Amino acid sequence: MKYLRLTKQQLEELHPEFINFLATQSITAAEWATIKKDQPQVAEEELDVFSDLIWEGVLTKVTFLENISAQHMHLFHLTDKEMKLISVKVMNPEIDLSTKEGFTWFKNNYQSDFVEYLTASKAYTEDKNLDKFKLLQQGANITKGELYKWFDTFVG
Repeated sequence: MKYLRLTKQQLEELHPEFINFLATQSITAAEWATIKKDQPQVAEEELDVFSDLIWEGVLTKVTFLENISAQHMHLFHLTDKEMKLISVKVMNPEIDLSTKEGFTWFKNNYQSDFVEYLTASKAYTEDKNLDKFKLLQQGANITKGELYKWFDTFVG
């Protein structure tokens, strides 16, 4: 398995897609029930393959990620050729960017001496989607990129 198995809830939400996935392999509902009962390892492998296919589709479409912690914001723009980063560091230990109050403080003080910015870019490894997946595993969330675009106007 290349990525991570989808959760039971995710698999339930993707039930129609999973049925289509089984159909492409000429596996009927009755055959799937038999496989689950008599060959649980094969059923597990099918779930892994399906999970990887779903992840591959999602990761191919991802263009913005955000990872926000108490004192840092890591905003990523994932282009075709590279990963671009805008990193924001708040040097006021009393501020927690992950709270509404902390973010409000930040919006009012983003140009103060207590805020540091860094930009960087990095080429992908040979597996672009795996690079994106690793960022998600480190706590990043998929976004539409509003924060990145806003910062890019004065940092980038």
